[in-house]
Amino acid sequence: MSAVAKLEDKKGNDVVSLGETSTMMAMLQRMTLDPSVSLDRVEQAFAFYQKVQANDARRAFDEAMAQAKAEIPPILKNRLVSHETKTGGTKSYQHEDLAGIAKVVDPILGKYGLSYRFRTTSELNQPISVTCIVSHRQGYSEENTLHAGRDDSGNKNSIQAIGSTLTYLQRYTLKAALGLAAAHDDDGKKADAKPDEFISDEQIAELTALIEETKIDINKFLAVEKVESLADITVKNFPRARALLEQKKKKGVAR
Repeated sequence: MSAVAKLEDKKGNDVVSLGETSTMMAMLQRMTLDPSVSLDRVEQAFAFYQKVQANDARRAFDEAMAQAKAEIPPILKNRLVSHETKTGGTKSYQHEDLAGIAKVVDPILGKYGLSYRFRTTSELNQPISVTCIVSHRQGYSEENTLHAGRDDSGNKNSIQAIGSTLTYLQRYTLKAALGLAAAHDDDGKKADAKPDEFISDEQIAELTALIEETKIDINKFLAVEKVESLADITVKNFPRARALLEQKKKKGVAR
């Protein structure tokens, strides 16, 4: 730690120059026993000590994140998911599951003193919320939150619908918090993509974020798009769906 500051006693004399955190703690202990140092000075010193600790923790977090991200490779889309639609057809898509992401990132994060956990909320008639909290062993942490409605695609029951959305949001909050990229990312589909190809997970996340931001009823939106879920929107229709939501967003800002 390079931060240095000076504290004075009530007579204006230097008490100590602050350097390393351990030195600061020792200085605080001496100040509390020194009758010539006022309580105000002790409180100022402790506040400064806490500020220095917080800055050190943030810098350590940033350094650890930079080192970890330099080692984390692109995450492979390792899972093929298929489900039967209400019309009797079958829809399939590929994505990286949470276990696959964890298998790659956990050892690297642990190497640099980093860890993550999730905080979730699922209130009645409200979107499901997942917050990914990435922490460093020195105490600093950062949070990333996403919201989405229950995943009613396929033939899921109510519990399965909640569970599907939770795992979906866990994947995306973790990916966003760590800045992860998926191998063979389909976010920008090629111009010659087949009209019946479905949009990627990243495009679904983009639409989900816009729906949440504009507070549009997702069921009404799906009815307009004539699909059962966001995952059923085709590449051909994605620009139109996004444009509709962007237009709603601009109208909201204008008001």
